[in-house]
Amino acid sequence: MVPKRVFFTKGVGRHKHELQSFELALRDADIEQCNLVYVSSIIPPHCTIIPKDRGEKELNAGEITYVVMSRNSTNEPNRLIGAAVGIAVPKDRSHYGYISEHHAFGTTGKKLEDYTEDLAATMLATTLGLEFDPDKAWDKRKQEYKMSGQIVRTQSIAQTAEGDKNGLWTTVIAAAVFMENDG
Repeated sequence: MVPKRVFFTKGVGRHKHELQSFELALRDADIEQCNLVYVSSIIPPHCTIIPKDRGEKELNAGEITYVVMSRNSTNEPNRLIGAAVGIAVPKDRSHYGYISEHHAFGTTGKKLEDYTEDLAATMLATTLGLEFDPDKAWDKRKQEYKMSGQIVRTQSIAQTAEGDKNGLWTTVIAAAVFMENDG
């Protein structure tokens, strides 16, 4: 099986039980009805990124669904948690791209998005043989990658939340959801 399409989703859930808070985060992300299988972080050649609303409508209850997922939980009141996934797609669509996942405490959504986008783009850049200075800020490297003409698209999605003030479990997820059919 080689996925033909991918969409991105995120969610947050709160409950007195950690597992139930995860289930509620999956519901918020509209992927709770699937049997999720975690995979590593390769975007196959010619895989198309589609909008979430289109992808979620095509999911079938009980189907085996491959995801790259980031997940984080806390039951500490007011603790900031986050989860994110980022993608980098090469211009040459016959080459594979990368997805990165990351979770953190005390990090804003924007920083998580930048971090995962940077990770994915850096992995792709090293595969493509692009030279770069890893100490440069992501914004500067992002422009260099795009100007090279070899990395055509980067994007990311992050979900953050503060731990429930009454100590309920809070779970956040961010996921890239693969679909094998052409739609």
